[in-house]
Amino acid sequence: MRYQPGLDSSTTYQIVKCLQQIVHLTDATILMSLLQPAPETFDLFDDVVLLSESKIVYQGPRDNILEFFQSCGFRCPERKGTADFLQEVTSRKDQEQYWADRSRPYRYISVTEFANRFKRFHIGMHLENELSAPFDKSRGHKAALVFDKYSVPKMELLKTCWDKEWLLIKRNAFFYVFKTTQIIIFAVIASTVFIRSKMHTRNEDDGALYIGALLFSLINNMFNGFAELSLMISRLPVFYKQRDLKFHPAWTFTLPTFLLGIPISAFESIVWVSLTYYSIGFAPEAGRFFKHLLAVFLIQQMAAGIFRLIAGVCRTMIIAHTGGALTLLLVFLLGGFILPKGQIPKWWSWGYWVSPLTYGFNAFAVNEMYAPRWMDKRATDNVTRLGVAVLRSFDVPTDRNWFWIGVAALFGFTVLFNVLFTFALMYLNPLGKPQATLSEETAAEIEAGQEETKEEPRLVRPKSKKDSFPRSLSSAGTNNSREMIIQRISSRSNPNGLSRNGDASLGTANGVAAKRGMVLPFTPLAMSFDTVNYSVDMPPEMKEQGVAEDKLQLLRGVTGAFRPGLLTALMGVSGAGKTTLMDVLAGRKTGGYIEGDVRISGFPKKQETFARISGYCEQTDIHSPQVTVRESLIYSAFLRLPKEVSKEEKMVFVDEVMELVELVGLKDAIVGLPGVTGLSTEQRKRLTIAVELVANPSIIFMDEPTSGLDARAAAIVMRTVRNTVDTGRTVVCTIHQPSIDIFEAFDELLLMKRGGQVIYAGPLGKNSHKIIEYFEAIPGVSKIKEKYNPATWMLEVSSAAAEVRLNMDFAEYYKSSALFQRNKALVKELSTPPPGAKDLYFPTQYSQSSWGQFKSCFWKQWWTYWRSPDYNLVRYFFTLASALMVGTIFWKVGTKREDTSDLTMIIGAMYSAVLFVGVNNCSTVQPIVAIERTVFYRERAAGMYSALPYALAQVVSEIPYVFVQTIYYTLIVYSMVSFEWRVAKFFWFFFVTFFSFLYWTYYGMMTVSITPNHQVAAIFAAAFYALFILFSGFYIPRPRIPKWWVWYYWICPLAWTVYGLIVSQYGDVEDPIRVPGMETRPSIKWYVEDHFGFDPNFMGPVAAVLVGFTVFFAFTFAYSIKTLNFQTR
Repeated sequence: MRYQPGLDSSTTYQIVKCLQQIVHLTDATILMSLLQPAPETFDLFDDVVLLSESKIVYQGPRDNILEFFQSCGFRCPERKGTADFLQEVTSRKDQEQYWADRSRPYRYISVTEFANRFKRFHIGMHLENELSAPFDKSRGHKAALVFDKYSVPKMELLKTCWDKEWLLIKRNAFFYVFKTTQIIIFAVIASTVFIRSKMHTRNEDDGALYIGALLFSLINNMFNGFAELSLMISRLPVFYKQRDLKFHPAWTFTLPTFLLGIPISAFESIVWVSLTYYSIGFAPEAGRFFKHLLAVFLIQQMAAGIFRLIAGVCRTMIIAHTGGALTLLLVFLLGGFILPKGQIPKWWSWGYWVSPLTYGFNAFAVNEMYAPRWMDKRATDNVTRLGVAVLRSFDVPTDRNWFWIGVAALFGFTVLFNVLFTFALMYLNPLGKPQATLSEETAAEIEAGQEETKEEPRLVRPKSKKDSFPRSLSSAGTNNSREMIIQRISSRSNPNGLSRNGDASLGTANGVAAKRGMVLPFTPLAMSFDTVNYSVDMPPEMKEQGVAEDKLQLLRGVTGAFRPGLLTALMGVSGAGKTTLMDVLAGRKTGGYIEGDVRISGFPKKQETFARISGYCEQTDIHSPQVTVRESLIYSAFLRLPKEVSKEEKMVFVDEVMELVELVGLKDAIVGLPGVTGLSTEQRKRLTIAVELVANPSIIFMDEPTSGLDARAAAIVMRTVRNTVDTGRTVVCTIHQPSIDIFEAFDELLLMKRGGQVIYAGPLGKNSHKIIEYFEAIPGVSKIKEKYNPATWMLEVSSAAAEVRLNMDFAEYYKSSALFQRNKALVKELSTPPPGAKDLYFPTQYSQSSWGQFKSCFWKQWWTYWRSPDYNLVRYFFTLASALMVGTIFWKVGTKREDTSDLTMIIGAMYSAVLFVGVNNCSTVQPIVAIERTVFYRERAAGMYSALPYALAQVVSEIPYVFVQTIYYTLIVYSMVSFEWRVAKFFWFFFVTFFSFLYWTYYGMMTVSITPNHQVAAIFAAAFYALFILFSGFYIPRPRIPKWWVWYYWICPLAWTVYGLIVSQYGDVEDPIRVPGMETRPSIKWYVEDHFGFDPNFMGPVAAVLVGFTVFFAFTFAYSIKTLNFQTR
């Protein structure tokens, strides 16, 4: 097991102490991996396994481990935690400082050599002897052999999973309420669009309108299951973890999901049918009402099943949207309502029978059309019954048993999809393999070790691309050798490698400028703050528990100062308000009430100018995943350094900073997503620091720069921080559980207790003597033990429990101390500007012009898009598959112009193709924008750019990709469907398709910008799909839409797309066409205008409106990104 990093050291100690008791009392076996164990925590363990470069270097009692390394010639220094020593002694970079035998020259001992020596060490030999003798099975415990796969009976597992599912449904109530509300809204819309006073039963044309209403009902209930997709995918990671740890079999997860969905679905179906059935005016008999209800319920169940199956098979959001949309497109096009059964090409006829929508559509249509009011009338030919004639015109089977056949088929599909979903969960594993990125140095170390021991190489190297900028200050080689010199000199001056003044002597010794990272001048600034208070509105949960106050105070009267060239630590137990204080001082809070006086070098702090001279390294390392380390830094430098700095100077500065934070070996590594791909946690931390440093700030805030890192990685990061301070900047870090080394690298400490009060602010002193003296002077506080970590001791002696025991308040004690008076005087001194000093002033809010901001943002977006094949290739593949599917299903349909059903078919083809590719564009762009938006929040808070250039860059990046998509889509569809090959017609087709794809993409971006995350965005976007579909002019032509809804037709983008496509192809065709119920044959042009209401001379306005929608969605995206902030701090 591995406890969660990010706990303070005393909490970690308590957890491990508890586990130690469990082991000793119950004879349990526990194996733990720890990142930065404090010495007292490390001392709780009985045995240690030391791993390095995937080899076991030592395995045995903790007491003998130092003895083993002494036998190899290395000694652990006095003030050094054993755990930290163990992590550094096996590394090529840090080993030399621990070499004990000064009489012999030092030589590097590789990990393989350590491992071989351990086999000859007495512990290793004892271990080998123990393992060589077969284990005496009679000594084994009976419970050691397990005969059951699961520790609990299956029925109990099912009951537990059932309870969990029920709990999740209750917790996720918003989602289900939202879905039901959506269904109610659409039911009301459907019943007012197809209102019964306008619905007649006179002829086939009226019958077609009823079929349109039934179709809308079918499709809306089918799409209602779409939300299952993102919900299920978000639950898969937890499911896979529990399945692999043998918590429960897959069917105990799928069965409750399916069964508990039934009542919800039944309720939604009843709501839908009771609202729409009689208001639309379907057949009035009660029997038909209940049969219609049964069909709606089964369609919902089938839809939920198919979407769950897609989620289980595809396993990631982007692939699922694509796979899901392709499946839907197939099911949709071959359901028998867009393309009648007789018109489906032979090679696709199987699709008609496997599409669940076929059975739903047939059941609906047969149930309605066999009602007496349709069967008692004659059709226009005065022979056939009207109901049968309507069914025949749609090529629906005219056997009344088809209702029950359809219902049985839907039930079968529901069971089949849920069974297949269970199998998918049983046998498929999560996609993607997490891989570590090694820096060049680490890789070189491992390879050198392998060369020495003649091992098989374990590393596979990617081809390195040429350095994108030729002006590199120093190649990696020279940098490393110089760094080795620095390491050695500083390690002689002090054994920790974190020297404070070692670097100054080193500068002269080595001829290297003492203050590295100083190419650009900056003004050292001090920050002082006096009586800072911060409170938030009382959370409703606490009010329910009887708390009377309206506000919850998180900081109380915090006073202090941060000065240049001094490294200040902000410490305190979890919940003391360290990060809160930092956010308040850095101006990063988005809510709450702040009081107090904050000054920068004596002048009152203004957030606009402050953002320009400060840097903030967040605890969560947020970076654009698809750019390289060097590009991230170039991007930050070009946006944040002043205009006066030339391009060459900026590039040199970036190289300097990379050297300062030791990132040269990683400059071409892709950043990647945290915990999935790309850089390791420690490398990301250093990148976060570097991104702030290239802005050349005077004051830098770092939120827990070492949390989540092992001791060695933490030492590397702290070396970076120390290097930064030595350039004369003001640096403040919050820190959780520092080792002695890390703690003593700080100059000053601000210690807080729960409730946001200061209990110590002042210098640490050599070997922390100042803080130890302060606390030991308090009566009743126990003295610090030998070799004990001062940071841990300080948190223990000032804990809430200690306050109760000593019957005192440490905050009050601090306020009455001489130290507090000294700090007050210091703050007062720093609150008055020095003579001749000027307040910070910048002529513009941002360091670059809007055009410069746009260029930099576009540069980064371009690389992000270029390196996102899972986004672009998936979308291109989908478009290609859709184009081929539409082309083969509607093969040469463009040449058929005999009767109205041919025309309806063409409209169906165009509309469904644009709809599906559009919906796919919309849903695949959402996660991309959502990931980039978290980076945007950080960059905007850092004052890098305003929202408009950023949004414009993202909008413009899409255009070339959508253009390419449109080119091959239109070529395939246009030629396979056989439209007229006339230049004007082809270009109109291309134009309408291009802008339709573009507005769909921007619509997806817009939905993310107005919602808190992409799950909500997906539900919100899907809510409008149904409206777009209804008003597109396919289910109900414009002349038949009631007056009170026709306005929506004019603002529905899809309707304009269909308008444009039809008018550009058929607006000038004079060929006669057969219309049911009409004796004469009118021209196509007349029919298009009369039946659909499409004016042939309206192409100009249509083009303008399509461009207008594109611009409107893009503008709304930009505006929402600018004004809405869903980040709460």
